[in-house]
Amino acid sequence: MSNPPSRPVPPRPEPPHTVELQVCTEATERLDRFLADQLALSRTQAGRLIADGAVAVNGEPARASRTLGRGDQVRVTLPEADPPRTLTPYPIPLTAVYEDDAILVLDKPAGLVVHPAPGHWDDTLLNALVARGTSLSSGAEGRPGIVHRLDKDTSGLMIVAKTDAVHRSLSRAMGQRRIERVYAALVWGHLKGPLDIDAAVARHPRDRKRMAVLATGRAARSHAEQVARFDTCDLVRVKLETGRTHQIRVHLAHVGHPVVGDAVYGGGGARRATGAQRSRARAVEAACPRQALHAAVLRFKHPETGEWSEFRSEWPSDLAPALEAAQADSGLLARPNQLDYLGFFK
Repeated sequence: MSNPPSRPVPPRPEPPHTVELQVCTEATERLDRFLADQLALSRTQAGRLIADGAVAVNGEPARASRTLGRGDQVRVTLPEADPPRTLTPYPIPLTAVYEDDAILVLDKPAGLVVHPAPGHWDDTLLNALVARGTSLSSGAEGRPGIVHRLDKDTSGLMIVAKTDAVHRSLSRAMGQRRIERVYAALVWGHLKGPLDIDAAVARHPRDRKRMAVLATGRAARSHAEQVARFDTCDLVRVKLETGRTHQIRVHLAHVGHPVVGDAVYGGGGARRATGAQRSRARAVEAACPRQALHAAVLRFKHPETGEWSEFRSEWPSDLAPALEAAQADSGLLARPNQLDYLGFFK
């Protein structure tokens, strides 16, 4: 049996290079966690770099358990990239919003896992990129080109890096909060005003498939504000300052406004509504096939030209019936620009 096709392997790996990061937040976290987050590495990979003496904090070697504070300078010497693992092509159509020799901005559909993992080894976004013939940076092991991720059932905008230099630049920008990511979400209940949610997130102590707000977790910050108010729910704009696993879903549930259609953090869904509003809530929930969360805006400096770029993605068609049910506007489905119509991009 012949081996499955794989991504072309460059004839010569890039030489070792250094990445310099500066901590921009007040809260502290362990060095290995910081590196794993900022460089898209696993904790094991980050720990190996530290153990090998490839990481310095303020010019001095440091332990993996060292906590970091605002202003700390972290310097990482990365080794030569190993040849990438074989990725089997998975030919599904992808929507490219923008593409050049450095980056690809995609509008990811819901239901698509970003990178191979147990249960999804050959049918991910990365496999689709291979089938498309897209050049990809080395990236972290098993995640070439992936600068940031979206949950399987979250749709919207993502950046893919095509070269190692571009990947390093984008990872550094992400770590320094210079890539703006804004999400549209339909949430239960009504926000009383803009919310700054500063709550550490960690793996749930009893359910390893869930995340939770825990004092021992990693620092996480989100900013949410109401865009439109409906009978039983709000359309909100959420801006990420950090990017923890399930962060928006966990944070919104934590403040009492879980995402509509979220099977994990939904907090009872339509059952939260009472009286005459219960039937409207049930209609919204029935019209929502998944978590009503969409990455709608990306704003960043192009890693090669230095020019500011902004990309927008409208409310996806599979969630349009839920928005129509929430607003009780039979004409909303006919509009191709629902978020713009409701003032989301203002």
